[in-house]
Amino acid sequence: MKLVIIRHGESEWNKLNLFTGWTDVDLSEKGKEEAKQAGLILKEKGYDFDLCYTSVLKRAINTLNYTLEGLDREWLPVIKSWKLNERHYGALQGLNKAETAAKYGEEQVKIWRRSFGVQPPLLDVNDPRCPSLQIPYRDVVDKSVLPRAESLKDTIARAVPYFESEILPQMKQGKRVLIVAHGNSIRALVKYFEKLDEKAIIDVNIPTGIPLVYEFDDKFHFTKKYYLLDEADLQAKMASVANQGKVKK
Repeated sequence: MKLVIIRHGESEWNKLNLFTGWTDVDLSEKGKEEAKQAGLILKEKGYDFDLCYTSVLKRAINTLNYTLEGLDREWLPVIKSWKLNERHYGALQGLNKAETAAKYGEEQVKIWRRSFGVQPPLLDVNDPRCPSLQIPYRDVVDKSVLPRAESLKDTIARAVPYFESEILPQMKQGKRVLIVAHGNSIRALVKYFEKLDEKAIIDVNIPTGIPLVYEFDDKFHFTKKYYLLDEADLQAKMASVANQGKVKK
């Protein structure tokens, strides 16, 4: 069985190199084009889907919309869940990554961005950026489950059980699934699919707007993966993601 995953196209805050997390920013013009191109690539290569999943953040939702437009599949059912949201970057949200690296050091920023279990600084409970105070999460019954900051470990703790309980059963029934999510919620799934250890996942980069195909056997064991992009362009996009937290020379 196959699963296709796409990281949302470049957002306005990606373009500005800002920590975004759960801040609900939209796609840049480049991001819109990336999403449209993803749909065209999938159509060209003969992919089709029965069911789509995304987060409740508009950069992922709109990436999915543009992708489905390119596929001529706008009518497909879409399920949205905050459990596929980006990792919550806490009090770092809205700060420039390079400026933060200059202030605190590249190593500290890499720890905040890429370490497995270290959370960034927490938001104050009264901070308007707290999900518990925001309208998109008004129907979450237990607001205590909504984060004020997350590590990758925390992101895995919500994204993987959601995949296992909601998405995997659909795949096992033969449904062709497309997931459009975020760098860290996708990294959470990558670690789970490939059984990577905590060190191996640190340097995994997910480029924006490129369909990533996973193949599994009948027992849902990972067999192979590949991006629908040529290798040179893929490496350039991955390098761009890796360099976001570095001090500008």
